[in-house]
Amino acid sequence: MLANTILTVLDDAGYRLTQPRRVVAELVAEHDGHFTAADLAASATRRRLDLSRATLFRSLDLMTELGVVERLDLPSGDHAYVPCAPAHHHHVVCSRCGRSSDVEDCGVAAAVEEIARRSGYRIDSHRLELFGLCRHCQTRRALA
Repeated sequence: MLANTILTVLDDAGYRLTQPRRVVAELVAEHDGHFTAADLAASATRRRLDLSRATLFRSLDLMTELGVVERLDLPSGDHAYVPCAPAHHHHVVCSRCGRSSDVEDCGVAAAVEEIARRSGYRIDSHRLELFGLCRHCQTRRALA
């Protein structure tokens, strides 16, 4: 995802494109796989960017709310983020290298509708995160 895409979504939603938000958008765009807030803070420090932790977290929360970043709950209990398109989708994440891919519905919506019907709940949202080894890491593991 490009920083410009994130900034366009922020602008279209009526948010000011402040310098700190621009910095966070660029830091997010640099990642191919998942990243933590600590990863972004370390990148900002290495590059001598003036970015407070509070601003970083507020920006990540806003980007999550707007759907250009999604929070992942990792199997370790930690959480990370991935840049993503604002349309509803799911993620498959490599447990070793952190590379992630968007996954289309694949029948999940139908399962959610059935769960709602059986439980009597009105399901407002759902999230599916799949974890495993990407092809690259599988190959590296087979060679080791």
